[in-house]
Amino acid sequence: MSEAEELLSTPAEWDLPPERHRHFKDVLMQQIDHDTAATTRGSRFLRPAVLVPLASAALAGALLVTLSVDGRAPAAGSAPSATAAGASLTLNRIATAAMASDAIRVRDDQFVYVRTLERSNTGSFSGPVRLGALHTEERWTSQDPEPVRVTGWLRSSGKDAIMPGQLGPIESTDPVPEGVLHPTYRWLASLPTDPDTLLARLYKEARPVEGESRDQAVFSLIGDLIGGAVMPPANAAAFYRAAARLPGVRVIPDAVDAAGRHGIAITLDDTGFATRDEWIFDKQTLALLGSRFYITDPDRGITTEALAGTSAVMETAVVDKQGEVPARAVAR
Repeated sequence: MSEAEELLSTPAEWDLPPERHRHFKDVLMQQIDHDTAATTRGSRFLRPAVLVPLASAALAGALLVTLSVDGRAPAAGSAPSATAAGASLTLNRIATAAMASDAIRVRDDQFVYVRTLERSNTGSFSGPVRLGALHTEERWTSQDPEPVRVTGWLRSSGKDAIMPGQLGPIESTDPVPEGVLHPTYRWLASLPTDPDTLLARLYKEARPVEGESRDQAVFSLIGDLIGGAVMPPANAAAFYRAAARLPGVRVIPDAVDAAGRHGIAITLDDTGFATRDEWIFDKQTLALLGSRFYITDPDRGITTEALAGTSAVMETAVVDKQGEVPARAVAR
């Protein structure tokens, strides 16, 4: 068994939230390709979708070391073109729009359904980034407040999808209580709506992996929660206002999601990783459109920032069971 496969089989100490797997899935599965090439020529390991069923803290740390470039910041010229001048103003505008959105109630026995378009890196471990084909991912997140081993379900379809058409569980080796790793509507509604109090709570909840700053861990955590959950408007607004208080957040005037929609983006430059995430919002409605993920890795010949993943939120709804496709999307 290869080192990467051993990591996959390690019992999970904690599960990474969905979007955090963007940082790790590329390296992990490319390493499996690399390790098995010598003994299984011609085979192509299936790369996971954004949601990987099991991940341990040790796995996260190991992968992070691979992505890091000796702790250095991204190469010169790779930073966003815009400054941080308007980030706080933009995030507070987004918060105001979120506060004005319609409230949606979610029962404990229901599921939050999110359908996205995705493009992920399918390049080799030692080579440059090569984005795969655009495909669809559907996720059903359980709202059960009790500790559960299956926190949700995932189905992918289209070229470069993993196990296309199959509905598979997102599970942990141990029961997961509601919280950052199992964000139910009830738990999100219980969070403070004062942005300073919420930010203090998020600093306690976030779990930085090796080499990651606490600010970046909180930024990533907020991105995970706003992108895959339904919550009361006041809580959504508080998340954006809390993000506005993070040092180093920046606004990018024009960004494009996986569906080709142009919007305005919020990002935080990470001085410890060779990666960067963007949250993309509609310029008029300020609704969340999607995200982009960038990587810099001189050891792989990626000396300037390269797009390594992109997504677009196409539909969000509340349904009564896993696998159920909503008749009508919830407005975002």
